[in-house]
Amino acid sequence: MEAKCYAINNGVGVKELSRLISRLRHRQFGVLVITSYLASQAYKELKSDEHPVVVLSAIDIARLLLKKLGHLLDVQRWLEKNY
Repeated sequence: MEAKCYAINNGVGVKELSRLISRLRHRQFGVLVITSYLASQAYKELKSDEHPVVVLSAIDIARLLLKKLGHLLDVQRWLEKNY
């Protein structure tokens, strides 16, 4: 598992992804949690090489929070309270 906290407009690139991939062993899969997005070149390489990596990006995190907490204001309150 690898986690990156980047600004929403700063995509995670090949270098960061390759670090995770290099640690995977036979029959393992990786999880990449990012607060931005996966850059297009990194995404293309991930798909073309069929690496077993699950990517949880900013939009995925936002959707999960909205699903769990309801409205944007509820998410903001929960984040302020807990973080």
